[in-house]
Amino acid sequence: MVEVFKTSVEKQSQARLLIDLICLAFTGYQASFDLEDCDKVLRVSCEGSEVCRTSIIGLLENFGYAAAILEDGHAETGYSGSVLNPVHSITI
Repeated sequence: MVEVFKTSVEKQSQARLLIDLICLAFTGYQASFDLEDCDKVLRVSCEGSEVCRTSIIGLLENFGYAAAILEDGHAETGYSGSVLNPVHSITI
């Protein structure tokens, strides 16, 4: 399952930290940012179970970032499954 979030993350260093935190806090989760997208997209996937949306949003908010679920139409645009294969991928 893949969930796509709009975020307020601006910098590569912020994205790296958040990816590390997500991977440490949630066993089996993979995450990547697309900071070139106007919505500063965060994609989170998990094999075999659903991604806990509220927990991901809460984690980002605890570190001072805004996050919200993106609608399905936007989430599908430009997504390729290969983006999430690297656990620590960041698109700048």
